[in-house]
Amino acid sequence: MAQEIEKKFLVDSDHFKTEASRSTRIIQGYLSSIPERTVRIRVKGEKGFITIKGKGNDSGASRYEWEKEIPVAEAEELMRICEPGVIDKTRYEVKAGPHTFEVDEFYGENQGLVVAEVELENEDEQFEKPGWLGQEVTGDTRYYNSMLMKHPYSKW
Repeated sequence: MAQEIEKKFLVDSDHFKTEASRSTRIIQGYLSSIPERTVRIRVKGEKGFITIKGKGNDSGASRYEWEKEIPVAEAEELMRICEPGVIDKTRYEVKAGPHTFEVDEFYGENQGLVVAEVELENEDEQFEKPGWLGQEVTGDTRYYNSMLMKHPYSKW
């Protein structure tokens, strides 16, 4: 079983962009967005992916995740039958010590929202916090992509 452990934060400034080693446009939709199991279809740059995630633990930092690369044409086809609402964002990869933060800048109805995630080996692992990192929102379901497609940031 693949377990994903990550912490999520709001981002206070766009200084992360000057520190980013890479950026990639991501378009994604959901075949299922119920908390017990989300099934995501993603086009990330020139690649397609299908991802299944289980419900998070009590802290929201850990949950089951399974992902498989699929041909981008298949991902685009599956996007046609996804639930209403699409997530459109650019992901920036920013190194901080031994960790890499994935910083997502959202567009469309989620314009103005920027969040950063860092994957950890365990929930208590220490990590370097860059100056642009803001309030922690780990476990706040409003910031899950599967919720942002239903309840966009611009409508909060």
